[in-house]
Amino acid sequence: MQVNISILAEIPEDLHESLKSFLESHPAWDQDRAFSAALSLFLLQNGDSDRRTSRIYLDTLFNYAT
Repeated sequence: MQVNISILAEIPEDLHESLKSFLESHPAWDQDRAFSAALSLFLLQNGDSDRRTSRIYLDTLFNYAT
């Protein structure tokens, strides 16, 4: 069973504008999916070798239902 946790984060306005533009042109994506993909990729690239992180990244990237 997957449990989701909400987080509140401040991001630069320019990044927010880029995210809005991306989401407007990619209707299959939403803000939560984009943040999940970005955070899991960051963790994978910076030494997190946990298979759960890899699974979350792939599931998010390819929009698999969990």
